[in-house]
Amino acid sequence: MPNPCQTLPELARFNQHFAERIVPLWQGPGWNAELALPFEALDSAHRPMPVQRYRAMACARQLYLFSSRIEQPGAAERAAALFRSLQRHFHDAEHGGWFYSIDAEGRPLDRRKDLYTHAFIVFACAHYWGKVREGLVESALNAALGIVAERFARDDGLYEASLGEDWSDLGSGPLQNPQMHLAEAFLQTLAVRDDDPTRQALLHLCEALQAHFIDPAHGLMLEKPRGAVDNWFEPGHQFEWFYLLDTSPLLRESALHASITRAFDYAERHGVKDSAVLAMLDVDGRVLDPTQRIWAQAEYLRALALRPGNEGKVQAQLHALEERFLHAGGWHECRDGNGAVSRHDMPSTTPYHLATCLEGLQRLA
Repeated sequence: MPNPCQTLPELARFNQHFAERIVPLWQGPGWNAELALPFEALDSAHRPMPVQRYRAMACARQLYLFSSRIEQPGAAERAAALFRSLQRHFHDAEHGGWFYSIDAEGRPLDRRKDLYTHAFIVFACAHYWGKVREGLVESALNAALGIVAERFARDDGLYEASLGEDWSDLGSGPLQNPQMHLAEAFLQTLAVRDDDPTRQALLHLCEALQAHFIDPAHGLMLEKPRGAVDNWFEPGHQFEWFYLLDTSPLLRESALHASITRAFDYAERHGVKDSAVLAMLDVDGRVLDPTQRIWAQAEYLRALALRPGNEGKVQAQLHALEERFLHAGGWHECRDGNGAVSRHDMPSTTPYHLATCLEGLQRLA
């Protein structure tokens, strides 16, 4: 498939801005050298926000960032430090798995075990192992995959969203977003090694999501299981799912892919206004939250590029991302329904979305 973005100056500027303005924030002011962890967020003046916690998920996302396609000096050393910190600060030596967060002094804070965190640990370790092929990294990957299968898996093919420190049941049930990132983690694992148990787990997960999370009227991926009270969908997640499924030969012909492909037009029609991706809608298309978030813009952009005949839309979205969200000091995280900047911090988790967007666009070349 020809890449509609190959010659666009907007894409070149986005790539340059990411490399020269965004990544360096996490090599300099965003790095806590004492704990060897990224601060959770920087303010608009590039000062760390007051520290309340450090999350394992944020550490894992930055491990992905610094082991990905960026070529900055010191990136490999930073990735190695982040991998060590993930194990040193967050691993639970008594019960296994990884804590959700630690406090400002490095002590365990939220000791719960959540699927979202463990999915990102699988994802980051799989990606990192694909780069370095070190036994210690593959051991961490195998341990995380084992925890997911042994602790979080349910009889219905889905995965529990959150469990106690000692793996006790908290009654959380399954939620969409952790399942999606688990699917992403399984796909990343399969990208770096032949792994039949992971392949089967991914197929069963997608079958369960089709059965329990897809709205039959429009094919939308709901945020809670079908039939839950006050359910909703997020256009950004529809686009994120479309990219994951459409780029996977294993999943491209699945029932879930067919549903999400059908949902794309509905999510775009109701959830994208004047190039802005809205945060939350109900299944009838009524807007529940008009907030515009940079991660959703990035997911829409890379999904658009997969659909033929969208060259004009891709260029318009690149322009919208540049004009509305990128600035000389980094990026705007959110704008409100009127377009005003509503968050002035820059979280350490956001570069992951920008990196995967750029990687996705360049994979089409």
